[in-house]
Amino acid sequence: MNFLDGHLFPENQQPLIITAAPYAPSWMPSDFPEDIAVTMEDQIQKAVDCYNAGATVLHLHVRELDGKGSKRLSKFNELIAGVRARVPEMIIQVGGSISFAPESEGAAAKWLSDDTRHMLAELEPTPDQVTVTVNTSQMNILEQFDHRDIVGSSMEDPEVFNAYKEMTVPAQPGWVEEHVRRLTAAGIQSAFQCYNLNSFESVERLMRRGIYKGPLVLNWVAIGGGMDSPSVYSLANFVRAVPDGAVLTVESSVCNVLPVNTMGIAMGLHVRCGTEDTLWNQTRTKKMGTVAQIEQLVRISEEMSRPIATARQAREMCRIGEFYDTVDETLQANGFAPNRNGGQQGFLRKVG
Repeated sequence: MNFLDGHLFPENQQPLIITAAPYAPSWMPSDFPEDIAVTMEDQIQKAVDCYNAGATVLHLHVRELDGKGSKRLSKFNELIAGVRARVPEMIIQVGGSISFAPESEGAAAKWLSDDTRHMLAELEPTPDQVTVTVNTSQMNILEQFDHRDIVGSSMEDPEVFNAYKEMTVPAQPGWVEEHVRRLTAAGIQSAFQCYNLNSFESVERLMRRGIYKGPLVLNWVAIGGGMDSPSVYSLANFVRAVPDGAVLTVESSVCNVLPVNTMGIAMGLHVRCGTEDTLWNQTRTKKMGTVAQIEQLVRISEEMSRPIATARQAREMCRIGEFYDTVDETLQANGFAPNRNGGQQGFLRKVG
């Protein structure tokens, strides 16, 4: 991305897209019963409340009535349908992990099989986006945590704590290619989760080789523990590689969420907040729900005179439902330099 004279002026920035992540899959309802929705109606209402507060993208996970994360795609279909009926223009982004929440005691943070994860392309109603991780990585979400972040919560259980500390993200090249292919065939946009510059470069190669031919919409995930560090140096290095046609959202965890989001607002990038990322206010004196977090970012953005994107504007910026016919068209639409004639774009297949 290029930052020219005046790039900090609001008239030269896009309206702010706020992604809400209100379903807190790594926590249990008992950790924040006032805010973590359990019934289907409450989960739908949570989406409506986030939309009314100013969020135009909903990062979606689903719970069963017992409070555990749902692994049933029928429940995802039910929640998507309910959100579509109540806030039809909101961008629905299904978390590609399906859920991190424990299915049973001592079974926290276990991923489903590849075949089941691919079934996200078969959701009905169709979501607008599914998050896609690229390159297998450690995902120790606790590395940036302070003891105060988990005191009195389900995360104090040693088995649960250790499961999250040891978590990895399986995203090998063959799985990614097949997943992107299925999502594209279903008309679902791949929302790439980039944990560092290496994973971004792998996304770029997917596009240069014609595996993914669509808009570049991505999150910079700065949560440490195998992901990027919530540092201005890491952010600047990442942003420098991203082309001008991309939509880039910054994402962090615990007390890094607000500072990272504030930097994103100032720089003209987009932001994500919610109980999935932090349960606390900035001083850890009380818990802070997703709607309150959204309202906080709206106030900060308004102080900077940067408008909040409407749902229609967010859809236009993300180019929901748009795909391209050729590699050249894809690169041009996203602001990449064209492929070098005869140049090698990453050799992952045996040919001939």
